[in-house]
Amino acid sequence: MPIIIVNYKTYSEATGKKAVKLSKIAEDVNKETGVNISVAPQLADIKSVCDAVSIPVFAQHIDPILPGNSTGHVLLESVKEAGAIGTLINHSERRLKLCDIETIIARTRESDMVSVVCTNNAAVSEAAAALKPDIVSLEPPELIGTGIPVSKTKPEVVKDTVTLVRHVNPDVATLCGAGITKGEDVAAALNLGTMGVLVASGIVKAKDPHKVIMEFAEAITNSM
Repeated sequence: MPIIIVNYKTYSEATGKKAVKLSKIAEDVNKETGVNISVAPQLADIKSVCDAVSIPVFAQHIDPILPGNSTGHVLLESVKEAGAIGTLINHSERRLKLCDIETIIARTRESDMVSVVCTNNAAVSEAAAALKPDIVSLEPPELIGTGIPVSKTKPEVVKDTVTLVRHVNPDVATLCGAGITKGEDVAAALNLGTMGVLVASGIVKAKDPHKVIMEFAEAITNSM
């Protein structure tokens, strides 16, 4: 911590060989700045990305299942063996029931993997923190992909989330996302008490991803 997690979603700009290329760019910035930059490629790209870079790689999702009869589901053991060190959970584009979130967090803890629970408001963040994930990431869904940063437009929501999460479990780190496109957005998030950002299109669809990731990383180093 602090950390930048780049979610590749299913963007064509970060699929297959392009996922590897973008991950190498992220790794270059990590080596240049020392800032922890992690990536979350599509499931099919996890192994190729892990084989190509040494930065942490997250799965975008796993299911609350054990090995066995679960055709079409995502097994924790499979993404871990592919090289992922953790997973996103309950992203607004892959919502889960509370009982499933709890099961997945428990499974990641048992497997020494990092759990990042995505939430949409302060109250849900508070509830998620009680389940003892490693990270809670606030992302109001109405701002995702808009270029309107939550850290600037809804600073009170971010601040309240940080306060509530710390009150419930001080060991849980808080990130924020949605609309993060500039270094100043990252700086604003850190000033509100978060430990970094979860970002997607702001980097993945940027004309110059290296420039944007570097700007994000420099915002973190300047805030430390």
